[in-house]
Parts: sequence; C-alpha cells; structure tokens
Amino acid sequence: MARNPERRVQLADAALRVLARQGSRGLTHRAVDTEAEVPRGTASNYFSSRDDIIDAILARIGERLAPDPAAHAELARRPPGRELFATYLKDIVHRLTADRDATLALFELRLDAARRPSVAEVLGGWLRGGLDADVAFTEDAGLPGSRWEIVLFHYALDGLILDQLTVPIDAEVAADDAVEVLVERLLEKR
Repeated sequence: MARNPERRVQLADAALRVLARQGSRGLTHRAVDTEAEVPRGTASNYFSSRDDIIDAILARIGERLAPDPAAHAELARRPPGRELFATYLKDIVHRLTADRDATLALFELRLDAARRPSVAEVLGGWLRGGLDADVAFTEDAGLPGSRWEIVLFHYALDGLILDQLTVPIDAEVAADDAVEVLVERLLEKR
C-alpha cells in the first residue's frame, strides 16, 4: 500500500486523541481506526506495532506543542533577564494547556513508561532531548538559569500543567501568577 503522509498524520492525531481520552489500555489499532473514521486495518498498515504508534504520537506531540517561530523571534528581540525568562515559561504553559489532548497524551505516555520498558526507553530519550534543547536555548538566549534550574522548572511546570488539566489543588491560583512566583523564587539570586 502506498504511504500517504496526510493519512499518517491523521492516524497519529487519532492515536493521540485515543491515548488522551482512553488511556494506554485503550490505545489499539482498532481504536485508532475508529477515531480516525477509516476502514479497519488502516492503522496497522501505517503502524505495524504499538511501538510504531507511540513513535508517531511522540512526533505529533512535538509538532503540535512546538513554539511559534514568529512569537519566539519577537521575544528574542527583548533584553534577556528574569522577566523574559518568565514570558518564555508562560508561553510553554499556554501551549501545553491549549492543546489538551497532546499534553494529556504525553502524561499518559509517562504513566505507561512506568510499566513498559520499551515506552520508557523511547520516551526517556525524547524527554532528555527536550531538556537538552531547553538548556541550550536558555544559554544561547543569555537567559538566567543553569541546567539544574531548568530541570527544576521542568518538574514544577509538569505539576502546574497537570494541575491545570485535571483537578486543581487551588482553583484560585492563575497559571501565569504561579510562573511569576516560580521564576522569582528559583532565580532570586541572579
């Protein structure tokens, strides 16, 4: 069967939605076919295994949650400092909460990685690559924060985003306000 790139994206997005809405146990070729509204067997023609589906989901998550180059170009014209750093973090939070399915699918993959070594291996490499890219970006942009602080920001933002997408610990706390305080506290000596 000829491979159609648009169909592959359609199936990957359907797989992402299945994972976000039904969890790891619901992620099957048949469920992807149903979600994508394609004939039975279509997903298995494009993804021969569950691992192939997960690879496609990770690729789509990366594409869907990627920063807007125009917005980042505009931010890059501003002087580096804590305020700009907070703006970049707010952009991350906004992108992750705006694409709820992609973010929930990512959290589902993290949970699945605790039970499946094959998922842990692929996802771990993907997450570490993202961290390395964030550290390089921070350094290249002249923003405050060492690798250690970037790791702490990842931990904190993961919790904040999970809170925003599920059951808030404190519904009165605005995400942007939490980011401002986080930056202030973690970078207070800089």
